[in-house]
Amino acid sequence: MEKTCITYYIYKKAFTLAEVLITLGIIGVVAALTMPALIANHRKTVVETRLAKFYSTMNQAVIRAEVDFGDKKDWGTIGEGFAEDEEGNEDKSKSIPLIWFNTYMRPYLNLLDVKTSSDGRVLAYFPDGSLAAISSSAILFYVDAKYYSEYETDSGSSAPDEMQSGTKCFLFAFWPSDEKEQYHYNKGVEPYAYMWDGTRESLFKGEYGCKKDTNRTRPYCTKLIQMNGWKIPKDYPLRI
Repeated sequence: MEKTCITYYIYKKAFTLAEVLITLGIIGVVAALTMPALIANHRKTVVETRLAKFYSTMNQAVIRAEVDFGDKKDWGTIGEGFAEDEEGNEDKSKSIPLIWFNTYMRPYLNLLDVKTSSDGRVLAYFPDGSLAAISSSAILFYVDAKYYSEYETDSGSSAPDEMQSGTKCFLFAFWPSDEKEQYHYNKGVEPYAYMWDGTRESLFKGEYGCKKDTNRTRPYCTKLIQMNGWKIPKDYPLRI
């Protein structure tokens, strides 16, 4: 007896042009809603990663330098500006911070380049694209070197633009011999904590506070992030 085989064909209905356009539209709306958040999260991650790396890198260099030069409290201050020539004029070829930096820090850092700013600060360029502007008053760490800029002061000289602090640049300091500053004394490169009372609440207040409305820099923002394990806290007042 012969068997009869019957083949069944199932035809799937194709998408219409209208359905394709609707699907693409939905995808576009979802992308438009999610992309800004993804970009913002990426920026935060870059800031967090580079801040933590800079802090670790600089302090490892300090530790290594102490082996060769002794206690960091005895290194003297970084200094500011330029040395004077025999006639008492500024010698633009002799940056005081650069002389200090070349002695104590540069041999222990992996850098792409080192320059000086128009006011004598050291400009240290790191392989990850970040930059540090270094002097006695503060160490300005820029998460991306492209954010570094200068402005003309009332005296006619130029200085780094610090008003990006808390978003694109972050303040540190190296004051190991200053006994008046307990959060810097006998320490390496630390988040700027001048006159800080040690409480988290005060990091949002006063002339140094991390806040939106200010006509000054926001040096305490760096400390606020450090206290949260180098992660930007949920109550961070600025948009990164």
